[in-house]
Amino acid sequence: MLDDLQYIHERDAQDALGIAEHQHEQLRFEFVIDKFNFEPSNIVYAGMGGSALAALLSTTWPGYKMPFEVVRNYDIPAYVSSETLFIASSYSGNTEETLSALVQAEEAGAKIAVISGGGKLVEKARQKGYPLALLPQSGQPRYAVLYNLKALLSLLNAANVVSDAELHKPLELAADFLQHATQKWRADIATKDNPAKQLAQELMGKSIVIYGGPRMFPAAYKWKISFNENAKQLAWTNQLPEFNHTEFIGWSKQPVDKPYAVIDLRSNMEHERVQKRFVISEQLLSGMRPTPFVIEVEGETLLEQLLWAVAYGDFVSIYLALLNGLNPDPVELVEKFKKAMEQ
Repeated sequence: MLDDLQYIHERDAQDALGIAEHQHEQLRFEFVIDKFNFEPSNIVYAGMGGSALAALLSTTWPGYKMPFEVVRNYDIPAYVSSETLFIASSYSGNTEETLSALVQAEEAGAKIAVISGGGKLVEKARQKGYPLALLPQSGQPRYAVLYNLKALLSLLNAANVVSDAELHKPLELAADFLQHATQKWRADIATKDNPAKQLAQELMGKSIVIYGGPRMFPAAYKWKISFNENAKQLAWTNQLPEFNHTEFIGWSKQPVDKPYAVIDLRSNMEHERVQKRFVISEQLLSGMRPTPFVIEVEGETLLEQLLWAVAYGDFVSIYLALLNGLNPDPVELVEKFKKAMEQ
């Protein structure tokens, strides 16, 4: 099925595979944002779903030298003040939680910046003169994560939080790396030579649990999003070392034959004790949970590994959608939910 290009083109009507293959281009997009004179003491980023994911990715790379918090609800932290850089992010521009948080940030006197593709958020940014990173249209928000990451980094650069040297060259090299890496997962690469197709076949019909260490957890979270929204197949995620303090023991008892698939995203750039935790956890839980699919993340730099992991999960989840006989693009139930909330 996954080697039938006609079937793939018919099911993948919005070309999610093509977007996944060319997402390196999102890292090359240039956002035009005027420099603004502001030295924040902390940063608060409000966003939901795929919009929040870009902020999570940024905590791995490039990371922050000041307090940084991602808000994924209606309310902002009590410490938000005139010393806060508050970034409101919504692909549609109409996400109600983000709009609610923005009003509170305005009332707290925070410095406001906006990342959005349209809607009420862009309208407000233009009315009030907020720094704005306008996202290009790219179908579903989860397909625009690297646009969103580049937009966030560009805003931070405009605020002098991230320097030109920290931003431009590393992203250029990472985009080249990602462009090359995705070629082995394309639709025209046969299943026998395509690890993304092979893994998708192994995951059919199972609830999926993805684990990552602190540095790869944002990518693991993206896998969770992609399996749920692309493949319409339930997935969860957690990170080590917290896993060993709580969830670890839950795998040890009945039933032995659990209807799950376990994926470990492992990086040689994680803390050495985290790497050891993966190995010992696998040994001690042998026979008590499904043997994990161990993904050794590729890349010479932390950014390359992060992007590789994100892109690989995109391809696997899209192929899983096709195996499930589904178009990976629509999220009709989400749209019904939003309409019901408006009533």
